[in-house]
Parts: sequence; C-alpha cells; structure tokens
Amino acid sequence: MGINFISWILLLHLLVILLFSHGDQARELVETEDKSLKIQHKHHHNHMNHNIDPSLMVFFTLKDLKVGKIMQIYFPKRDPSTSPKLWPKEEAESLPFSSNQLSYLLKFFSFSRGSPQGIAMESTLKECESKPIKGEVKFCATSLESMLEFTQNILGSESDIQVYATLHKTKSSVTFQNYTIVEIMMEIRAPKMVACHTVPYPYAVFYCHSQESENRVYKVLLGGENGDKVEAMVVCHLDTSQWAPSHVSFQVLGVTPGSSSVCHFFPADNYIWVPKVKSQGSSSM
Repeated sequence: MGINFISWILLLHLLVILLFSHGDQARELVETEDKSLKIQHKHHHNHMNHNIDPSLMVFFTLKDLKVGKIMQIYFPKRDPSTSPKLWPKEEAESLPFSSNQLSYLLKFFSFSRGSPQGIAMESTLKECESKPIKGEVKFCATSLESMLEFTQNILGSESDIQVYATLHKTKSSVTFQNYTIVEIMMEIRAPKMVACHTVPYPYAVFYCHSQESENRVYKVLLGGENGDKVEAMVVCHLDTSQWAPSHVSFQVLGVTPGSSSVCHFFPADNYIWVPKVKSQGSSSM
C-alpha cells in the first residue's frame, strides 16, 4: 500500500512537470528526421557533414561544465496544441505496439505507409524493438504508469525516487543561441539512473533506458544572450567505451568511444529518474 501511494505521488509530480514545462509534452509526430533519437540512442546511425545541424548542439564534455562557460545550445520549443497527448494505461495497452502490426496501426490512425506520420511511426517501433547496447536496459513506455513501473524495476521498488526535467523560466521562441552557465545548482552522483525521451508517435511514447556505467546528473542555471533563463538538466556519461563509434556525439565533439566523457542537455519534455540521494552544490558566478 505504501509503495502504491508513493507511485501515485510520483505520477502526480510528473503530471505537474508535463503540464508546466511550457507545453513541451511530447515530440511532434511529423518530425520524421528524429534528431533527438539520433542524439540519445547509442545504436542509431547518423550521416553528418561539416555543417552540423543546430539541433545537435547539446553535447559537451565534463571539463566544460563550469560557471562562466559560454556554449551554443539548442532547446526545442514545441506547441502543446499540436503535440501527441498522453493516453491512460488501459487505452494505450488496448492497441498493439509492434512493427509486425504496423499495417493495422496505420489504418487505425488513418496514416498511409509513405506519409511523414507513417514513416515516423515505423521508425519509432523499430527503434523500440532494436537490441540494447552492452550494459543497457531499455523500454518504450506508452503511459505514465508503465514508465513508473519500469523505473521502479530499475531503481528498486523500495527506493525513494526523484524525477527531474529542464524548466524554462522565461517564455521565448528562440531555440538556438549562446548560453552562459550562471550557476551549477545541483550535482547528483547517480549509480543508477533512468532517462526517458519522447519519440514520435500518435500518442505520447517515452523511450526509457538505463546503463550500467557511472553517470552524473546536474541541474544548471543558464542565461541566454537574449535574456532567457533555463534551469537545465544535464547528464554526463563517464564511460562511453561501449558506445558505437558512429554515435553522433563523437562526431560533434571530435572524440572516440572511451576517450572522453560525454555530457548533454535534456529538452524540457525528457525526464531523468534517480534514487533520492543527498545533492551537492551549488556554485555560481
């Protein structure tokens, strides 16, 4: 009974984050080139040229995480009225979630196979069914309840769990600009962590995964050159030796697997779950 009570408290907390993160609830279905997937999933293949897409500018190394550091960062801003909505668990589980059932699903949602929506659905289903990398556990959550169940499985059902998300403190349509690290508000050493990323689908779906390697989670205050203020969540992966050499972060940073830490900023509609531990910080300008 106690665990169920904690679960509902966490669900309510996450719902509040979903409602008040300036509407960044889920990835728009028509984003057929799902750059976020390329950024965050280790086995995705990406063909880049020397002109790096601004939406890939979310990576940096741990040595750059310091007050006063100026970085170009991309934060997507999405309209909640056009974003896929969360479905109740019962409703989501009443439909198959499998590439084998793609024809049925396309017909159900009235999309053709070659349409942007159909291509995005197929890509998401295949990504969700792909093999995890060594030391990774992954799961595509089709509801808040299933996300919480997976998280408690990984972190331990008896553990107190905390969820974090990036928060935009000011309203702005600017997605790409220079930001200065004003303050490192919080540092959490996370021996266990679950990261959940939105992926394109007719209703909100989260790609959740956890790796058996040392990670650090930070909350930092960023100041944009236009006056924007962002409380941004950062994950730093200290061991990248198992990542594919083709991972886009290596191309952006000019490093190789295992040679460097890789840190990245989280969009407002992505979530980080960790066991509650004593946090450290902060430092500021």
